[in-house]
Amino acid sequence: MYCSNCGVHSPDDAKFCPKCGSQLGTKAVVETSQDTSACYAGFWKRFLAFLIDYGILFLGGAIVGAISERLIGDLLRGTPTHMGTRRAIAGVIGLILGVFLNWLYYTLLESSSVQATIGKMVLGIIVTDLNGNRISFARANARYWSRIISALILWIGFIMAGFTKKKQALHDIIAETLVINKSKRSIREKKLTEQSPVTSPPRKFST
Repeated sequence: MYCSNCGVHSPDDAKFCPKCGSQLGTKAVVETSQDTSACYAGFWKRFLAFLIDYGILFLGGAIVGAISERLIGDLLRGTPTHMGTRRAIAGVIGLILGVFLNWLYYTLLESSSVQATIGKMVLGIIVTDLNGNRISFARANARYWSRIISALILWIGFIMAGFTKKKQALHDIIAETLVINKSKRSIREKKLTEQSPVTSPPRKFST
């Protein structure tokens, strides 16, 4: 890279210019750090996304429950099984299927290329790792199951998203993930590109 102050070429891993002593790349670092806090999705935006997802999953669960109850009823028809028993069996199967679909909904979508559930997409927020990258399916699993811990402590784990420095809930901290505003990240990446250190020598003008 080249020093943006004096134009002298420096090694790519250099932190200071060997000629003028200027710190390489400081402008980009300082200016983007001022916008970092705006990248994190706040508690209320995350809460609204949760409500949207809850509505979708509730509707899906109701449909799955109705279908499973109908199937169990058809399978056990003509047997001496009591109606209450049939409904109990259908309820257990529906619960298992509901948990399975809930798990797939969050882990597949948040580890996919869209990096967000439908609720998060509506609100313009995505899930990333601590470096702002797409999370793996394994990390999405860690985040999903850690939500149980966040809920068990009287939902305090979720409320933490409104007070922690990076707006992280407890399950975000455990899984080492962030929930950020997609639009803010795009603006920040654009600034990083525009303010990156000079990569070609400055043009010299003859006098």
